Amino acid sequence: MSITADFSLALRSLASYAGGLVNPTLRLGVTGLSRSGKTVFITALVHALMEGGRLPMFEALAEGRIRKVSLAAQPDDVVPRFPYEDHLAALTGQGSAGKERHWPQSTRRISELRLVIEYESKAGWLAGISTLAVDIVDYPGEWLLDLPLLDKSYAQWSRETLTLARVVPRAPLAKDYLALVNAVDPAQLAEETTARQLSESFTAFLRSCRDEHVSLSSLPPGRFLMPGDLEGSPALTFAPLATLADAPAAASLQAMMERRYEAYKTHIVRPFFRDHFARLDRQIVLIDALTALNAGPSAVADLEAALGDVLKAFRTGRNSLLAQLFAPRIDRVLFAATKADHLHHTNHDRLEAIVRALAERAASRAEGAGASVDVAALAAVRATREVSAKQGRVMVPCIAGVPLKGETLGTDIFDGIAEAALFPGDLPDDAAMVLDGEKPLALRFLRFRPPVAERHADGRLKPLPHIRLDRTLEFLLGDRLR
Repeated sequence: MSITADFSLALRSLASYAGGLVNPTLRLGVTGLSRSGKTVFITALVHALMEGGRLPMFEALAEGRIRKVSLAAQPDDVVPRFPYEDHLAALTGQGSAGKERHWPQSTRRISELRLVIEYESKAGWLAGISTLAVDIVDYPGEWLLDLPLLDKSYAQWSRETLTLARVVPRAPLAKDYLALVNAVDPAQLAEETTARQLSESFTAFLRSCRDEHVSLSSLPPGRFLMPGDLEGSPALTFAPLATLADAPAAASLQAMMERRYEAYKTHIVRPFFRDHFARLDRQIVLIDALTALNAGPSAVADLEAALGDVLKAFRTGRNSLLAQLFAPRIDRVLFAATKADHLHHTNHDRLEAIVRALAERAASRAEGAGASVDVAALAAVRATREVSAKQGRVMVPCIAGVPLKGETLGTDIFDGIAEAALFPGDLPDDAAMVLDGEKPLALRFLRFRPPVAERHADGRLKPLPHIRLDRTLEFLLGDRLR
């Protein structure tokens, strides 16, 4: 970051701190890689707070000190509003006529929502009725993995990307792209057709790495997978090249790629950092660890590398008065393994242990800087219930729910109506066995429909069932509601 950018951030931080003295505000970042459940998490969190859900570990609510929770106009007029009402309607099947409950569309751009919590302080000179504005900032985790690019040259990024592409599990997926790279000379005259062919082939390679059977996590540049309005722009029409020159000719293909890579950082990555990411106070990183575990050791190792890159990007540390004034830091980070409802509760602590081990090096860096870091196994919306099934003379702990239409298990194809029960398998007691790839996991997962929504006598929706959402809220918000 430049001195000018740092000075701009300091001025903004000073203004935010002054405003926070009058109207206390906490900015909560919610991110995660594809299919980790960001949209569902935010929708469930907001609904649980507004409806007074069963959250025994969330101290302020359990003690009856939260008086009211309401939505308010967000402070950033140019940021899209998180469509909470639409997503809740999707989860509960309360949308347009004929619509059935379904999981809402995943995050594809940044959005924001403001909650205002009116609560009773416990003690001290601030005892009495207070308010806290919580600005929830939802953004794709793929964008977060772009932040390390700010400190990398085009040559360094190309070298690292191609090195990864030439080894398993990426190598078979990168075959077509690597063949194209080997067929071009970086010193040749730059042509738009060649640049587009390289970019499209590289993007296809990245998309194939995200397939559920491979389930890789570290796939920058993130906007190649989620381009939005930038699709087809020169800033997204570049790709890594091999055998680069130290000083390429201005009209060469290499020079064109370098210019576009730098434009990507200048006009896409830096504004995201400046306008949104650098202003966060708390952060939750949602992780679809089960899919990575199911895909095998390579996916687990790649997830571990991605988590390291994630925490490198955080301006972590304890928010002292001076830090709040000039350089705000994220002082709490939660790594949450989602889809805990796909496992029996006897495996939830094991899932947490695995994610803690995956994030250990990244977490220790944050804790060393003064940030509090925690791990949770979470299901913001619980789609299953626990049952027991008899196999021979043994009772086996299973989960039951309504699989999505078209899901298969052996020879069974589900219709989206009938309930099914299955034993998903057990995670090992020793997390190191997973990280080292010593023990192949025999896991079986199905994708389930959201649960049937229940209502109060007056017709209002009841809070959705969850796993450990209360513990998550206590870690992220609890200290600010005392």
